[in-house]
Amino acid sequence: MPPHVIALIGAIVAEVIGTSALQASQQFTRIGPSLVAIVGYGASLYLLAIALRTIPVGIAYAIWSGLGVVLISLVGLVMFGQKLDLAAVLGLSLIIAGVVVLQVFSTSTTGH
Repeated sequence: MPPHVIALIGAIVAEVIGTSALQASQQFTRIGPSLVAIVGYGASLYLLAIALRTIPVGIAYAIWSGLGVVLISLVGLVMFGQKLDLAAVLGLSLIIAGVVVLQVFSTSTTGH
């Protein structure tokens, strides 16, 4: 797997960890989750910057934010007991479809 793809995946995972910790920090009133949130977001931005060496910013950001939204919605469902109604599931499905279209059909994803 190319390094820029690994960096983008790492950026997505770090962002999801940071956002999960942000929820657990209870508005930065709990030090442990607060520190995890800060480190998670920092790592995410650093790894996203590495991915941007190869992937155009619009494409990288669409994938980073889109998959981040989908994954954090699943974390919210599983870890925090948040509900997803039919409209949310449909919207998340469209985000996934958009990422798949970018990856499968777009020649812009490589930056060439």
